[in-house]
Amino acid sequence: MQRKLIFGYSKEGKMGTTLPKCDVPQKTITDLIPQNLLREIPNNLPQVSEPEVVRHYTNLSTLNHHVDKDFYPLGSCTMKYNPKINEAIAGNSQFTEIHPAQLSDTTQGSLKILYEVEKYLCAITGMNAFTLHPAAGAHGELTGVMIIHKYHKSKGNKKKYILIPDSAHGTNPASVMLGGFKPIKIKSTEEGLVDIEDLKSKLNDEVAGFMLTNPNTLGIFEENVLEISKLIHSVDGLMYMDGANMNALLGIVKTINMGFDITHLNLHKTFSTPHGGGGPGGGPIGVIERLKKFLPVPIVVKENDDYKLEYNLPDSIGKIHSYFGNFNVILKTYVYLRMLGENGLKNVSKNAIINANYLRECLKDKFQIASPRIPMHECVFSGDKQKEKGAKTLDIAKRLLDYGMHAPTIYFPLIVSEALMIEPTETESKETLDRFIEIMLKIDKEIEDNIDDVKNAPQSTPNSRLDEATASRNLDVNYFLKNS
Repeated sequence: MQRKLIFGYSKEGKMGTTLPKCDVPQKTITDLIPQNLLREIPNNLPQVSEPEVVRHYTNLSTLNHHVDKDFYPLGSCTMKYNPKINEAIAGNSQFTEIHPAQLSDTTQGSLKILYEVEKYLCAITGMNAFTLHPAAGAHGELTGVMIIHKYHKSKGNKKKYILIPDSAHGTNPASVMLGGFKPIKIKSTEEGLVDIEDLKSKLNDEVAGFMLTNPNTLGIFEENVLEISKLIHSVDGLMYMDGANMNALLGIVKTINMGFDITHLNLHKTFSTPHGGGGPGGGPIGVIERLKKFLPVPIVVKENDDYKLEYNLPDSIGKIHSYFGNFNVILKTYVYLRMLGENGLKNVSKNAIINANYLRECLKDKFQIASPRIPMHECVFSGDKQKEKGAKTLDIAKRLLDYGMHAPTIYFPLIVSEALMIEPTETESKETLDRFIEIMLKIDKEIEDNIDDVKNAPQSTPNSRLDEATASRNLDVNYFLKNS
């Protein structure tokens, strides 16, 4: 179906709004703006009615899949439904019209929110202090690596390497490189856990730290985490936790009790800011007591009943974000945490774990599980069985779109052949999960009975399957508009 641009509805004289009668003295625009700054040719704006504007953008909003539309089981991304009260409060003019450069005595409410969110995150993780400045998970990783670098420099340590499991998120080695270290890959066992013997063989006095996601990208809790921490600390290394999967641990275990020195969290995953679409996000960093002095400036401090910004931190790594981070995202986190409280957060993780294991049990007979260990908040399958019958994991993912559901993460983690990584989150009902299971089993049956429906999917979406090989070689958007 060919869709019009908004200009396609435009006709001379159409209006979407009526302005009130002017009640002040009128002036020509040239009385207010110099002639040389005015357009010689009128701005080409569409002239459309209000219903046309509403329908045009409403129709556009349905073309992409989003969590308000249906199930979005993107593994490791925690695409949970986000309470709309968060958006309502974040849109309050008392927040949207404040300016971060105002004097602190005029922003006490906002500073209090920043201060309290830091304290809440400390309570959840056990860390001694947090910075809310990082704008995303990878930005948090870089901030953490910068703190690791500053720590070792302050002690005169000659460190070169940071160890990373082969199942890690791709941002981990990138952050390590940007932070001035070199990554060393640690192998996983057949069960998907860190290979302790491989770790020991690569551990030496030049190791600055270890970046570990726990539970890992197979959704499995690293049961040897205390042994790993002990080994890293034995060479004065620091343990860094990639908190992308924190949705599995809320109220169940604190990161500090696993031996971590630095932790990043994803506010746009775990703490209910819509995830995707380019942001904004939040990747706060928590640290233990001896690393507090390295945190970015400024920090929010409380003196009596007043809140102020403290810049006098001589050992700080400096500024890593303008002002104080993405305040709108932090505000939504504040609302979410206050709504749920301690017991509510624990139930978030318990329900996420139950949902993931329910999917695993219902699909394991048809789809090969990646690890025999019981996962936490997400489960990973291999599509090898289906590939033997002629359909790749990519085909399965595309076919899911025809049934109105988003595909799970595919081909990650890299250590799993034909990986299907499914994270249902806690916000999905059993009825939704049952519908997803039914569709997955139906696709498996289609591979046996009518594989062309799967190989040619999607067929019901606005665009059919794109030629991905050509897309990587030809970045001409017009080509795809003409041929999709």
